[in-house]
Amino acid sequence: MLSVGVTGGIGAGKSEAVRRLAAHGAVVVDSDRIAREVVEPGTPGLAAVVEEFGPGVLAADGSLDRAGLGRIVFADAGRRAALNAIVHPLVARRSAQLRAAAPQDAVVVHDVPLLTENGLADQYDLVVVVDASPEVQLERLTGLRGMSEADARARMAAQATREQRLAIADEVLHNDGTREELAAQVDRLWERLRERLRQRR
Repeated sequence: MLSVGVTGGIGAGKSEAVRRLAAHGAVVVDSDRIAREVVEPGTPGLAAVVEEFGPGVLAADGSLDRAGLGRIVFADAGRRAALNAIVHPLVARRSAQLRAAAPQDAVVVHDVPLLTENGLADQYDLVVVVDASPEVQLERLTGLRGMSEADARARMAAQATREQRLAIADEVLHNDGTREELAAQVDRLWERLRERLRQRR
């Protein structure tokens, strides 16, 4: 098994790269998806979030109002830390279960937006950073995702810097260009990952 951590700043194209790796046959462990699962209605995770932040973070149907909670935590580092202290241990436990269940000959890709921020680089055999310039990130967030510029800048500022991410990278996918250019880089990366896995056998 080869364990690969993939990260990148918001709007850098990490999810697109991970989708392409999955199409090649990688087993994907998606931290964002798990983070949603562990705070679904009826879970201990959601109960802990409501206890910390109050019932105002719930939608009318009893689910977590992610947008509302996001406005709170992205404006206040202390509140963000409180949320992370609840959610991150739950995500780590579930991620470990999914990795353990993967076939022994698998390339397991961990899609981890906050890999750099949480100091997780040493948990993987190698780290792949999908990198884009801040200008391109901002353009994608406001143009493709419809965020306000202020919201986009706040999300970017809440994450690690570009330099911090690149400092932990074993492989870098440069994504200021087209989707096709990124896909070609991912294809070459996949061949390197498979070769590394073969060498370990």
